[in-house]
Amino acid sequence: MLNTNRRVFMMQVAVGSTAVIASQAMAQSMVNEKDPQAAALAYVADTTKVDAKKYPKHAAAQKCLNCQLYTGKPADASGGCALFAGKLVAANGWCSAYVKKA
Repeated sequence: MLNTNRRVFMMQVAVGSTAVIASQAMAQSMVNEKDPQAAALAYVADTTKVDAKKYPKHAAAQKCLNCQLYTGKPADASGGCALFAGKLVAANGWCSAYVKKA
């Protein structure tokens, strides 16, 4: 009887933990380009809108999607970024901290 209760308890903990993680992931919001940190890093949600005169080394192929700091999946429209904890960045976005994935 004790083993059954323990098994049920462990399954409930696992399901509960998964629900908490999923709800936290869904609660994330997009980075606002006007947020102080985003503005300091020149973050834009669309890489085609980068000021070429201000950032001459920027290339159209540079996107959050292929940056080492991007933690989202390749097929996602947005994902996490190591620089913006708890927020999502656009996969087609860009910032001055861009580092090409190896």
